[in-house]
Amino acid sequence: MLRSISDELGALLEPIRLLILDVDGVLTDGRLVYSATGEVVKQFCARDGLGIKLLLAGGIEVAVLTGRRSDMVTARCRELGVRDDLVLQGVADKAAGLDQLERLVQVEDHQVAAMGDDLPDLPLLVRAGFSACPAEAAPQVVERCRHRCAAAGGRGAVREVAELLLEAQGRWGELVSPWLDGGSPPPEGGAR
Repeated sequence: MLRSISDELGALLEPIRLLILDVDGVLTDGRLVYSATGEVVKQFCARDGLGIKLLLAGGIEVAVLTGRRSDMVTARCRELGVRDDLVLQGVADKAAGLDQLERLVQVEDHQVAAMGDDLPDLPLLVRAGFSACPAEAAPQVVERCRHRCAAAGGRGAVREVAELLLEAQGRWGELVSPWLDGGSPPPEGGAR
């Protein structure tokens, strides 16, 4: 990659120990596809999945905070290694969800990065030490986030933020060098 990170941005990213992600519009493209039986089907991006695994390998916890409930979200988070207790679904009050996640991980607002795409995410985004949104987020979200991704939700936006965080904390190179050098990936780093 990699991009130049300003001193100001680096100062915001350095203390981050937890990334909180919305689901619809962040981990997915935001579309809700209903099957004939009424089940909602979600699609996830493999690049985002590898970004999450790299964050976890780099010592940054990842959490999910969403207003909807889905067994697919539970399954995807487990597959990626996100702790079950950090997957909060059916949460209408995202500020309260942030409080709960901060207690679980023992961090404060300035140590939290958050990604959201729409109005219900604002209480989370305005408190987080670093906030980001996918390219097509609602205008009110874009104007309040520190970083607007070039990538869309469900199409690499989470990976973009993962790279930014790991690069700012000096961990990106060591985590990806096995692949770049033509060697084997880090343990558990290959599944996406």
